[in-house]
Amino acid sequence: MLKRWCRKFPGLPRQVAEARDFVAALLGDEGSAPVDDALLIVSELATNAVRHTRSGRYGGWFLVAVGFGDDVVRIEVFDAGGDKEPLLRSINSDVEEGGRGLLLIAACAKNWGVQDRPYGRCVWAELARVNA
Repeated sequence: MLKRWCRKFPGLPRQVAEARDFVAALLGDEGSAPVDDALLIVSELATNAVRHTRSGRYGGWFLVAVGFGDDVVRIEVFDAGGDKEPLLRSINSDVEEGGRGLLLIAACAKNWGVQDRPYGRCVWAELARVNA
């Protein structure tokens, strides 16, 4: 990555909007990725961190990192980990509410993945740069 910015957020649901604003401001400065797709990605990943990991517990936090490479913009959300691994669910899944955020990310991202970390995990997605 040529440039990379990070910001730590309290693990509260209202901080998902702050994470979106952070990414929107960076993309506005760089003008280099589909903003709507990037905001969808950070919103889904931050929401998952708050809802499904220890990041959403008292005193929890999540970190958003945005990296700009020659041909990609990489969005990463680091969380405190949880008991379950993030799963890509099919559109026909029996999940009543939610559960399809990673499917949306897979549809708009060039690539995405999950990396375990000593203190939790990182879920990331890459978008192709526009006018790279």
